[in-house]
Amino acid sequence: RVRSCVHTGDYFVPTSEIIAVEETELNKKQSNIGKWQKMAKPHAFTVYYVKKARNHRWRCSDVTFWCVDEHLCNQWIQALKELLEMQKSRPKQLLVYINPYGGKRQGKRIYEQKVAPLFSLASISTDVVITERANHAKDNLLEVNINKYDGVVCVGGDGMFSEVMHGLIGRMQKDSGIDQNNPKAPLVQCNIRIGIIPAGSTDCICYSTVGISDPVTSALHIIVGDCQPLDVSSIHHNNTFLKYYVSLLGYGFYGDILKDSEKKRWMGPIRYDYSGFKTFLSHHYYEGTISFQPAKHTLGSPRDKDSCRTGCYICKKTEQQLAEQHKECGLKHEEDEEWKVIKGKFLAINAVNMSCACTRSPKGLSPAAHLADGSADLILVRKCSRFDFLRYLVRHTNQDDQFDFSFVDVYRVKSFQFTSKLSEDNESNVTDIGKKRFGQFCRDHPACCCNIANSTWNCDGETLDSSAIEVRVHCQLMKLFARGIEENHKDEAASSQSSVEQLL
Repeated sequence: RVRSCVHTGDYFVPTSEIIAVEETELNKKQSNIGKWQKMAKPHAFTVYYVKKARNHRWRCSDVTFWCVDEHLCNQWIQALKELLEMQKSRPKQLLVYINPYGGKRQGKRIYEQKVAPLFSLASISTDVVITERANHAKDNLLEVNINKYDGVVCVGGDGMFSEVMHGLIGRMQKDSGIDQNNPKAPLVQCNIRIGIIPAGSTDCICYSTVGISDPVTSALHIIVGDCQPLDVSSIHHNNTFLKYYVSLLGYGFYGDILKDSEKKRWMGPIRYDYSGFKTFLSHHYYEGTISFQPAKHTLGSPRDKDSCRTGCYICKKTEQQLAEQHKECGLKHEEDEEWKVIKGKFLAINAVNMSCACTRSPKGLSPAAHLADGSADLILVRKCSRFDFLRYLVRHTNQDDQFDFSFVDVYRVKSFQFTSKLSEDNESNVTDIGKKRFGQFCRDHPACCCNIANSTWNCDGETLDSSAIEVRVHCQLMKLFARGIEENHKDEAASSQSSVEQLL
Protein backbone atom coordinates (compact mmCIF):
# COMPACT_ATOMS: atom_id res chain seq x y z
CA ARG A 1 0.00 0.00 0.00
CA VAL A 2 1.09 3.59 -0.62
CA ARG A 3 -0.27 6.45 1.45
CA SER A 4 -1.74 9.22 -0.67
CA CYS A 5 -0.78 12.74 0.20
CA VAL A 6 -3.66 14.21 -1.77
CA HIS A 7 -6.42 12.89 0.48
CA THR A 8 -6.37 11.48 3.97
CA GLY A 9 -6.73 7.74 4.37
CA ASP A 10 -5.64 4.82 2.20
CA TYR A 11 -6.81 4.09 -1.33
CA PHE A 12 -7.44 0.46 -2.24
CA VAL A 13 -7.94 -0.10 -5.95
CA PRO A 14 -8.27 -3.49 -7.72
CA THR A 15 -6.06 -3.58 -10.78
CA SER A 16 -9.09 -4.68 -12.78
CA GLU A 17 -10.59 -1.23 -12.18
CA ILE A 18 -7.50 0.89 -12.80
CA ILE A 19 -7.92 2.78 -16.05
CA ALA A 20 -4.41 4.16 -16.51
CA VAL A 21 -1.20 5.13 -14.72
CA GLU A 22 0.78 8.20 -15.75
CA GLU A 23 3.85 10.02 -14.50
CA THR A 24 2.84 13.39 -13.09
CA GLU A 25 4.71 16.68 -13.23
CA LEU A 26 4.20 18.56 -9.95
CA ASN A 27 3.90 22.28 -10.24
CA LYS A 28 5.51 24.68 -7.77
CA LYS A 29 2.33 25.20 -5.77
CA GLN A 30 1.82 21.46 -5.26
CA SER A 31 5.42 20.82 -4.18
CA ASN A 32 5.17 23.52 -1.52
CA ILE A 33 2.31 21.80 0.30
CA GLY A 34 2.92 20.54 3.86
CA LYS A 35 5.88 18.27 4.50
CA TRP A 36 6.82 18.20 0.81
CA GLN A 37 8.30 21.68 1.27
CA LYS A 38 11.41 20.07 2.74
CA MET A 39 11.95 17.89 -0.31
CA ALA A 40 14.23 19.13 -3.02
CA LYS A 41 12.26 17.59 -5.88
CA PRO A 42 9.33 15.21 -5.11
CA HIS A 43 8.32 12.79 -7.88
CA ALA A 44 4.78 11.66 -8.51
CA PHE A 45 2.47 9.43 -10.52
CA THR A 46 -1.30 9.51 -10.96
CA VAL A 47 -3.59 6.48 -10.91
CA TYR A 48 -6.86 6.87 -12.83
CA TYR A 49 -9.49 4.44 -11.60
CA VAL A 50 -13.19 3.57 -11.63
CA LYS A 51 -15.16 5.28 -8.90
CA LYS A 52 -18.58 3.76 -8.26
CA ALA A 53 -21.44 6.04 -7.30
CA ARG A 54 -25.15 5.52 -6.70
CA ASN A 55 -27.52 3.79 -9.12
CA HIS A 56 -24.77 1.88 -10.95
CA ARG A 57 -23.11 5.08 -12.15
CA TRP A 58 -19.35 4.91 -12.76
CA ARG A 59 -16.95 7.82 -13.00
CA CYS A 60 -13.24 8.20 -13.74
CA SER A 61 -11.44 9.46 -10.66
CA ASP A 62 -7.76 9.87 -9.93
CA VAL A 63 -5.30 9.95 -7.05
CA THR A 64 -1.73 11.20 -7.14
CA PHE A 65 1.10 9.57 -5.18
CA TRP A 66 4.25 11.51 -4.27
CA CYS A 67 7.65 10.04 -3.61
CA VAL A 68 11.07 11.60 -2.86
CA ASP A 69 12.96 8.80 -4.61
CA GLU A 70 12.76 9.06 -8.40
CA HIS A 71 13.87 5.45 -8.88
CA LEU A 72 11.17 4.15 -6.51
CA CYS A 73 8.57 6.27 -8.26
CA ASN A 74 9.54 4.82 -11.64
CA GLN A 75 9.44 1.31 -10.20
CA TRP A 76 5.86 1.87 -9.07
CA ILE A 77 4.84 3.22 -12.47
CA GLN A 78 6.45 0.29 -14.28
CA ALA A 79 4.95 -2.29 -11.89
CA LEU A 80 1.43 -0.87 -12.27
CA LYS A 81 1.70 -0.69 -16.06
CA GLU A 82 2.83 -4.32 -16.14
CA LEU A 83 -0.20 -5.28 -14.06
CA LEU A 84 -2.46 -3.46 -16.53
CA GLU A 85 -0.80 -5.28 -19.43
CA MET A 86 -1.78 -8.55 -17.75
CA GLN A 87 -5.47 -7.62 -18.03
CA LYS A 88 -5.92 -9.57 -21.27
CA SER A 89 -9.69 -8.96 -21.49
CA ARG A 90 -9.15 -5.25 -22.13
CA PRO A 91 -9.60 -3.99 -25.69
CA LYS A 92 -6.75 -2.24 -27.49
CA GLN A 93 -8.34 -1.64 -30.87
CA LEU A 94 -12.04 -0.79 -31.34
CA LEU A 95 -14.30 -0.20 -34.31
CA VAL A 96 -16.77 2.58 -33.47
CA TYR A 97 -20.02 3.33 -35.28
CA ILE A 98 -21.77 6.61 -34.51
CA ASN A 99 -25.36 7.29 -35.47
CA PRO A 100 -25.56 11.11 -35.71
CA TYR A 101 -29.35 11.07 -36.17
CA GLY A 102 -30.60 8.80 -33.37
CA GLY A 103 -32.41 10.03 -30.25
CA LYS A 104 -31.78 13.74 -29.78
CA ARG A 105 -29.05 13.78 -32.46
CA GLN A 106 -26.34 14.01 -29.81
CA GLY A 107 -24.39 10.84 -30.64
CA LYS A 108 -21.36 12.52 -32.23
CA ARG A 109 -21.09 15.14 -29.46
CA ILE A 110 -21.46 12.54 -26.71
CA TYR A 111 -18.71 10.39 -28.18
CA GLU A 112 -16.25 13.21 -28.84
CA GLN A 113 -16.72 14.97 -25.51
CA LYS A 114 -17.37 12.14 -23.05
CA VAL A 115 -16.06 8.88 -24.52
CA ALA A 116 -13.11 9.58 -26.82
CA PRO A 117 -11.01 11.25 -24.05
CA LEU A 118 -11.45 8.18 -21.83
CA PHE A 119 -10.45 5.80 -24.64
CA SER A 120 -7.38 7.96 -25.27
CA LEU A 121 -6.48 7.93 -21.56
CA ALA A 122 -6.69 4.12 -21.56
CA SER A 123 -4.51 3.94 -24.72
CA ILE A 124 -7.29 2.40 -26.82
CA SER A 125 -7.01 2.95 -30.57
CA THR A 126 -10.23 3.50 -32.50
CA ASP A 127 -11.47 3.53 -36.07
CA VAL A 128 -14.58 5.70 -36.15
CA VAL A 129 -17.34 5.43 -38.76
CA ILE A 130 -20.12 8.04 -38.85
CA THR A 131 -23.11 6.24 -40.35
CA GLU A 132 -24.80 8.04 -43.24
CA ARG A 133 -27.84 5.83 -43.85
CA ALA A 134 -29.88 2.96 -42.48
CA ASN A 135 -27.93 -0.34 -42.39
CA HIS A 136 -24.64 1.45 -43.05
CA ALA A 137 -22.98 -0.25 -40.05
CA LYS A 138 -24.56 -3.61 -40.85
CA ASP A 139 -23.30 -3.57 -44.45
CA ASN A 140 -19.87 -2.35 -43.39
CA LEU A 141 -19.47 -5.20 -40.87
CA LEU A 142 -20.01 -7.74 -43.63
CA GLU A 143 -16.95 -6.43 -45.48
CA VAL A 144 -14.52 -4.99 -42.90
CA ASN A 145 -11.49 -6.93 -41.61
CA ILE A 146 -13.13 -7.73 -38.28
CA ASN A 147 -10.19 -9.75 -36.95
CA LYS A 148 -8.09 -6.64 -36.32
CA TYR A 149 -10.52 -5.39 -33.66
CA ASP A 150 -11.08 -6.41 -30.04
CA GLY A 151 -14.64 -5.14 -30.09
CA VAL A 152 -17.27 -3.07 -31.85
CA VAL A 153 -18.81 -0.01 -30.22
CA CYS A 154 -22.11 1.52 -31.28
CA VAL A 155 -23.02 5.08 -30.31
CA GLY A 156 -26.78 5.55 -30.57
CA GLY A 157 -30.02 3.96 -29.44
CA ASP A 158 -31.41 0.44 -29.47
CA GLY A 159 -31.84 0.63 -33.24
CA MET A 160 -28.13 1.28 -33.72
CA PHE A 161 -27.26 -1.65 -31.48
CA SER A 162 -29.63 -3.88 -33.45
CA GLU A 163 -27.94 -2.89 -36.69
CA VAL A 164 -24.47 -3.69 -35.35
CA MET A 165 -25.72 -6.95 -33.85
CA HIS A 166 -27.25 -8.07 -37.15
CA GLY A 167 -24.02 -7.20 -38.95
CA LEU A 168 -21.82 -9.14 -36.51
CA ILE A 169 -24.02 -12.22 -36.27
CA GLY A 170 -24.55 -12.24 -40.02
CA ARG A 171 -20.82 -11.96 -40.59
CA MET A 172 -20.08 -14.87 -38.26
CA GLN A 173 -22.63 -17.12 -39.95
CA LYS A 174 -21.44 -16.12 -43.41
CA ASP A 175 -17.80 -16.87 -42.55
CA SER A 176 -18.84 -20.22 -41.03
CA GLY A 177 -21.10 -21.28 -43.91
CA ILE A 178 -24.28 -21.27 -41.79
CA ASP A 179 -27.60 -20.74 -43.57
CA GLN A 180 -29.51 -18.15 -41.54
CA ASN A 181 -32.73 -19.04 -43.37
CA ASN A 182 -32.76 -22.42 -41.66
CA PRO A 183 -34.59 -21.90 -38.34
CA LYS A 184 -33.10 -25.12 -36.92
CA ALA A 185 -29.49 -24.27 -37.79
CA PRO A 186 -27.14 -24.06 -34.77
CA LEU A 187 -25.69 -20.56 -35.02
CA VAL A 188 -22.02 -19.81 -34.40
CA GLN A 189 -21.35 -17.70 -31.33
CA CYS A 190 -19.86 -14.21 -31.73
CA ASN A 191 -16.69 -13.83 -29.71
CA ILE A 192 -16.28 -10.17 -30.61
CA ARG A 193 -17.87 -8.05 -27.90
CA ILE A 194 -20.22 -5.15 -28.56
CA GLY A 195 -20.10 -1.98 -26.51
CA ILE A 196 -23.11 0.32 -26.25
CA ILE A 197 -22.67 4.06 -25.72
CA PRO A 198 -26.27 5.17 -25.10
CA ALA A 199 -27.43 8.14 -27.17
CA GLY A 200 -31.00 7.16 -28.07
CA SER A 201 -34.51 7.76 -26.82
CA THR A 202 -34.93 4.82 -24.42
CA ASP A 203 -31.66 2.81 -24.48
CA CYS A 204 -33.44 -0.20 -23.01
CA ILE A 205 -30.69 -2.71 -23.78
CA CYS A 206 -28.01 -0.62 -22.08
CA TYR A 207 -30.23 0.00 -19.04
CA SER A 208 -31.06 -3.71 -18.71
CA THR A 209 -27.43 -4.89 -18.92
CA VAL A 210 -25.57 -2.14 -17.04
CA GLY A 211 -28.28 -0.71 -14.78
CA ILE A 212 -28.10 2.84 -16.06
CA SER A 213 -28.18 4.69 -19.36
CA ASP A 214 -25.02 6.77 -19.04
CA PRO A 215 -22.28 7.21 -21.70
CA VAL A 216 -19.38 7.54 -19.25
CA THR A 217 -20.40 4.44 -17.29
CA SER A 218 -20.68 2.41 -20.50
CA ALA A 219 -17.30 3.68 -21.72
CA LEU A 220 -15.63 2.60 -18.48
CA HIS A 221 -17.15 -0.89 -18.74
CA ILE A 222 -15.61 -1.12 -22.19
CA ILE A 223 -12.20 0.11 -20.98
CA VAL A 224 -11.93 -2.42 -18.13
CA GLY A 225 -12.90 -5.20 -20.55
CA ASP A 226 -16.11 -6.46 -18.96
CA CYS A 227 -17.87 -9.34 -20.67
CA GLN A 228 -21.55 -10.26 -20.41
CA PRO A 229 -22.97 -13.13 -22.53
CA LEU A 230 -26.36 -12.41 -24.07
CA ASP A 231 -29.12 -14.57 -25.51
CA VAL A 232 -30.35 -13.71 -29.00
CA SER A 233 -33.61 -14.86 -30.57
CA SER A 234 -34.07 -15.49 -34.28
CA ILE A 235 -37.35 -14.88 -36.12
CA HIS A 236 -38.34 -16.85 -39.22
CA HIS A 237 -41.32 -17.08 -41.53
CA ASN A 238 -41.70 -20.05 -43.91
CA ASN A 239 -38.00 -20.96 -43.65
CA THR A 240 -36.98 -17.39 -44.37
CA PHE A 241 -34.93 -15.42 -41.87
CA LEU A 242 -36.54 -12.14 -40.81
CA LYS A 243 -34.67 -10.64 -37.83
CA TYR A 244 -32.84 -11.13 -34.56
CA TYR A 245 -33.82 -9.52 -31.29
CA VAL A 246 -32.39 -9.36 -27.76
CA SER A 247 -34.95 -7.42 -25.73
CA LEU A 248 -38.60 -7.17 -26.84
CA LEU A 249 -40.71 -8.83 -29.49
CA GLY A 250 -44.20 -7.44 -29.01
CA TYR A 251 -47.44 -7.99 -30.92
CA GLY A 252 -50.63 -6.07 -30.29
CA PHE A 253 -50.28 -3.15 -27.90
CA TYR A 254 -46.54 -2.49 -28.22
CA GLY A 255 -46.55 -3.25 -31.93
CA ASP A 256 -49.42 -0.83 -32.53
CA ILE A 257 -47.66 1.90 -30.54
CA LEU A 258 -44.52 1.55 -32.62
CA LYS A 259 -46.39 1.48 -35.93
CA ASP A 260 -48.30 4.64 -35.06
CA SER A 261 -45.24 6.44 -33.66
CA GLU A 262 -43.23 5.79 -36.82
CA LYS A 263 -45.55 8.20 -38.64
CA LYS A 264 -44.81 10.90 -36.08
CA ARG A 265 -41.03 10.97 -35.87
CA TRP A 266 -41.18 14.74 -36.25
CA MET A 267 -42.53 14.87 -32.69
CA GLY A 268 -39.34 13.43 -31.22
CA PRO A 269 -39.39 11.07 -28.18
CA ILE A 270 -42.76 12.46 -27.05
CA ARG A 271 -44.36 10.59 -29.95
CA TYR A 272 -44.26 7.40 -27.87
CA ASP A 273 -46.46 8.99 -25.20
CA TYR A 274 -48.92 10.23 -27.78
CA SER A 275 -49.09 6.92 -29.66
CA GLY A 276 -49.28 4.97 -26.41
CA PHE A 277 -52.29 6.94 -25.21
CA LYS A 278 -53.96 6.65 -28.60
CA THR A 279 -53.33 2.88 -28.75
CA PHE A 280 -54.63 2.40 -25.21
CA LEU A 281 -57.90 4.14 -26.12
CA SER A 282 -58.34 2.04 -29.26
CA HIS A 283 -58.14 -1.15 -27.12
CA HIS A 284 -57.70 -3.49 -30.07
CA TYR A 285 -57.37 -7.22 -29.56
CA TYR A 286 -56.08 -9.84 -31.98
CA GLU A 287 -56.93 -13.50 -32.40
CA GLY A 288 -54.34 -16.15 -32.95
CA THR A 289 -52.58 -19.31 -31.83
CA ILE A 290 -49.41 -19.53 -29.75
CA SER A 291 -47.40 -22.76 -29.67
CA PHE A 292 -44.33 -22.98 -27.45
CA GLN A 293 -41.72 -25.29 -25.99
CA PRO A 294 -41.22 -24.74 -22.23
CA ALA A 295 -37.64 -24.00 -21.20
CA LYS A 296 -37.17 -27.00 -18.93
CA HIS A 297 -33.40 -26.60 -18.95
CA THR A 298 -33.39 -23.36 -16.95
CA LEU A 299 -33.53 -23.25 -13.16
CA GLY A 300 -35.65 -20.14 -12.74
CA SER A 301 -39.21 -19.09 -13.52
CA PRO A 302 -40.72 -15.73 -14.56
CA ARG A 303 -42.36 -15.26 -11.16
CA ASP A 304 -39.60 -16.33 -8.77
CA LYS A 305 -38.40 -12.72 -8.25
CA ASP A 306 -34.83 -13.93 -8.68
CA SER A 307 -33.40 -11.09 -10.75
CA CYS A 308 -30.45 -11.52 -13.09
CA ARG A 309 -27.41 -9.87 -11.55
CA THR A 310 -23.64 -9.79 -12.06
CA GLY A 311 -22.26 -13.34 -12.03
CA CYS A 312 -25.80 -14.77 -12.18
CA TYR A 313 -25.85 -18.36 -10.92
CA ILE A 314 -28.85 -19.32 -13.06
CA CYS A 315 -27.19 -18.14 -16.27
CA LYS A 316 -23.93 -19.93 -15.46
CA LYS A 317 -25.67 -23.16 -14.47
CA THR A 318 -27.89 -23.06 -17.54
CA GLU A 319 -24.87 -22.70 -19.81
CA GLN A 320 -23.34 -25.83 -18.28
CA GLN A 321 -26.58 -27.82 -18.57
CA LEU A 322 -27.13 -26.87 -22.21
CA ALA A 323 -23.57 -27.82 -23.10
CA GLU A 324 -24.05 -31.23 -21.49
CA GLN A 325 -27.44 -31.78 -23.18
CA HIS A 326 -26.14 -30.92 -26.63
CA LYS A 327 -23.13 -33.14 -26.11
CA GLU A 328 -25.29 -36.11 -25.13
CA CYS A 329 -28.36 -35.71 -27.33
CA GLY A 330 -27.63 -33.11 -29.98
CA LEU A 331 -30.17 -30.66 -31.37
CA LYS A 332 -32.41 -33.39 -32.81
CA HIS A 333 -33.57 -34.18 -29.31
CA GLU A 334 -35.34 -30.82 -29.15
CA GLU A 335 -37.79 -31.80 -31.87
CA ASP A 336 -39.18 -34.56 -29.67
CA GLU A 337 -39.94 -32.27 -26.75
CA GLU A 338 -43.52 -31.27 -26.03
CA TRP A 339 -45.27 -28.22 -27.45
CA LYS A 340 -48.06 -26.41 -25.67
CA VAL A 341 -50.77 -24.73 -27.73
CA ILE A 342 -52.88 -21.71 -26.68
CA LYS A 343 -55.63 -20.14 -28.79
CA GLY A 344 -57.27 -16.88 -27.83
CA LYS A 345 -57.88 -13.18 -28.17
CA PHE A 346 -54.94 -11.08 -27.03
CA LEU A 347 -54.39 -7.41 -26.31
CA ALA A 348 -50.64 -8.01 -26.19
CA ILE A 349 -48.20 -10.83 -26.88
CA ASN A 350 -44.71 -10.04 -25.57
CA ALA A 351 -41.58 -12.16 -25.69
CA VAL A 352 -38.61 -10.75 -23.78
CA ASN A 353 -35.03 -12.02 -23.51
CA MET A 354 -34.23 -9.58 -20.71
CA SER A 355 -36.18 -7.54 -18.19
CA CYS A 356 -36.59 -4.65 -20.68
CA ALA A 357 -36.15 -2.20 -17.83
CA CYS A 358 -35.82 1.50 -18.56
CA THR A 359 -36.11 4.77 -16.66
CA ARG A 360 -39.91 4.74 -16.92
CA SER A 361 -40.22 1.10 -15.97
CA PRO A 362 -37.37 0.25 -13.55
CA LYS A 363 -38.51 -3.38 -13.22
CA GLY A 364 -39.25 -3.85 -16.91
CA LEU A 365 -41.76 -6.11 -18.62
CA SER A 366 -40.44 -9.23 -16.88
CA PRO A 367 -38.36 -8.44 -13.78
CA ALA A 368 -36.98 -11.97 -13.38
CA ALA A 369 -35.94 -12.49 -17.01
CA HIS A 370 -32.32 -13.57 -17.42
CA LEU A 371 -29.75 -12.27 -19.87
CA ALA A 372 -28.04 -15.55 -20.69
CA ASP A 373 -30.12 -18.57 -19.65
CA GLY A 374 -31.19 -19.64 -23.15
CA SER A 375 -34.82 -18.74 -22.65
CA ALA A 376 -37.38 -15.99 -23.23
CA ASP A 377 -40.33 -14.98 -21.08
CA LEU A 378 -43.54 -15.20 -23.11
CA ILE A 379 -46.23 -12.87 -21.71
CA LEU A 380 -49.80 -13.26 -22.96
CA VAL A 381 -52.27 -10.51 -22.07
CA ARG A 382 -55.74 -11.75 -22.97
CA LYS A 383 -58.70 -9.63 -23.94
CA CYS A 384 -59.95 -7.75 -20.86
CA SER A 385 -61.62 -4.46 -19.97
CA ARG A 386 -59.82 -1.21 -20.62
CA PHE A 387 -59.69 -0.57 -16.87
CA ASP A 388 -58.07 -3.95 -16.16
CA PHE A 389 -55.52 -3.39 -18.91
CA LEU A 390 -54.66 -0.02 -17.37
CA ARG A 391 -54.12 -1.72 -14.00
CA TYR A 392 -51.71 -4.10 -15.71
CA LEU A 393 -49.77 -1.27 -17.39
CA VAL A 394 -49.51 0.73 -14.16
CA ARG A 395 -47.82 -2.19 -12.42
CA HIS A 396 -44.84 -1.78 -14.73
CA THR A 397 -44.03 1.41 -12.82
CA ASN A 398 -44.33 0.12 -9.24
CA GLN A 399 -43.27 -2.89 -7.16
CA ASP A 400 -46.50 -4.89 -7.43
CA ASP A 401 -46.58 -8.26 -9.21
CA GLN A 402 -47.55 -7.42 -12.79
CA PHE A 403 -48.41 -11.04 -13.55
CA ASP A 404 -50.97 -11.34 -10.75
CA PHE A 405 -54.01 -11.00 -13.00
CA SER A 406 -56.41 -13.65 -14.26
CA PHE A 407 -56.02 -12.35 -17.83
CA VAL A 408 -52.19 -12.46 -17.83
CA ASP A 409 -50.18 -15.64 -18.43
CA VAL A 410 -46.40 -15.87 -18.45
CA TYR A 411 -44.20 -18.79 -19.54
CA ARG A 412 -40.47 -19.34 -19.78
CA VAL A 413 -39.84 -20.77 -23.24
CA LYS A 414 -36.97 -21.69 -25.54
CA SER A 415 -38.97 -21.42 -28.77
CA PHE A 416 -42.46 -20.48 -29.89
CA GLN A 417 -44.63 -19.97 -32.93
CA PHE A 418 -47.46 -17.54 -33.53
CA THR A 419 -50.10 -17.58 -36.24
CA SER A 420 -52.85 -14.99 -36.50
CA LYS A 421 -56.41 -16.20 -37.04
CA LEU A 422 -56.48 -14.68 -40.51
CA SER A 423 -53.36 -16.63 -41.47
CA GLU A 424 -55.00 -19.80 -40.25
CA ASP A 425 -58.15 -19.08 -42.26
CA ASN A 426 -56.36 -17.93 -45.36
CA GLU A 427 -53.13 -19.29 -46.82
CA SER A 428 -52.42 -16.02 -48.60
CA ASN A 429 -49.60 -13.81 -47.43
CA VAL A 430 -50.08 -10.72 -45.31
CA THR A 431 -50.35 -8.39 -48.30
CA ASP A 432 -53.13 -10.40 -49.92
CA ILE A 433 -55.00 -10.63 -46.66
CA GLY A 434 -54.82 -6.88 -46.28
CA LYS A 435 -56.26 -6.37 -49.75
CA LYS A 436 -59.07 -8.88 -49.28
CA ARG A 437 -60.05 -7.69 -45.81
CA PHE A 438 -59.38 -3.98 -46.26
CA GLY A 439 -62.04 -1.91 -44.55
CA GLN A 440 -63.08 -4.68 -42.17
CA PHE A 441 -64.81 -3.13 -39.14
CA CYS A 442 -63.53 -3.67 -35.63
CA ARG A 443 -66.18 -5.73 -33.84
CA ASP A 444 -65.75 -3.83 -30.57
CA HIS A 445 -65.56 -0.40 -32.21
CA PRO A 446 -67.75 -0.39 -35.37
CA ALA A 447 -67.55 3.38 -35.65
CA CYS A 448 -63.79 3.50 -36.04
CA CYS A 449 -63.75 1.94 -39.53
CA CYS A 450 -60.26 0.61 -38.90
CA ASN A 451 -58.63 -2.44 -40.35
CA ILE A 452 -57.43 -4.45 -37.35
CA ALA A 453 -56.96 -7.80 -39.07
CA ASN A 454 -53.31 -8.02 -37.95
CA SER A 455 -51.04 -6.11 -35.66
CA THR A 456 -47.36 -5.27 -36.24
CA TRP A 457 -44.47 -6.80 -34.33
CA ASN A 458 -42.29 -4.48 -32.30
CA CYS A 459 -38.88 -6.09 -32.73
CA ASP A 460 -36.37 -4.24 -30.54
CA GLY A 461 -37.97 -0.95 -31.52
CA GLU A 462 -38.30 -1.76 -35.23
CA THR A 463 -41.47 -2.78 -37.04
CA LEU A 464 -41.86 -6.28 -38.43
CA ASP A 465 -44.90 -7.22 -40.49
CA SER A 466 -45.64 -10.92 -40.42
CA SER A 467 -48.77 -12.71 -39.29
CA ALA A 468 -47.00 -16.06 -38.82
CA ILE A 469 -43.57 -16.38 -37.23
CA GLU A 470 -41.28 -18.94 -35.65
CA VAL A 471 -38.98 -17.77 -32.83
CA ARG A 472 -36.04 -19.58 -31.31
CA VAL A 473 -33.72 -18.51 -28.47
CA HIS A 474 -29.98 -19.00 -29.04
CA CYS A 475 -28.19 -19.26 -25.72
CA GLN A 476 -25.37 -16.74 -25.24
CA LEU A 477 -24.99 -16.11 -28.95
CA MET A 478 -23.16 -12.83 -28.40
CA LYS A 479 -21.24 -10.86 -25.78
CA LEU A 480 -21.39 -7.30 -24.49
CA PHE A 481 -18.87 -5.03 -22.81
CA ALA A 482 -20.88 -5.21 -19.59
CA ARG A 483 -21.07 -7.25 -16.39
CA GLY A 484 -24.81 -7.35 -15.76
CA ILE A 485 -26.49 -5.24 -13.11
CA GLU A 486 -24.55 -5.16 -9.85
CA GLU A 487 -26.29 -5.48 -6.52
CA ASN A 488 -27.14 -2.18 -4.88
CA HIS A 489 -25.74 -1.50 -1.43
CA LYS A 490 -26.95 1.26 0.84
CA ASP A 491 -23.44 2.31 1.69
CA GLU A 492 -22.22 2.05 -1.90
CA ALA A 493 -21.78 5.78 -2.46
CA ALA A 494 -20.17 6.37 0.93
CA SER A 495 -17.68 3.53 0.63
CA SER A 496 -16.65 4.57 -2.87
CA GLN A 497 -15.51 7.95 -1.52
CA SER A 498 -12.45 6.53 0.20
CA SER A 499 -11.88 2.99 -1.05
CA VAL A 500 -11.87 0.97 -4.18
CA GLU A 501 -10.66 -2.46 -2.79
CA GLN A 502 -6.97 -3.24 -3.29
CA LEU A 503 -4.13 -1.62 -5.15
CA LEU A 504 -1.97 -4.68 -5.72
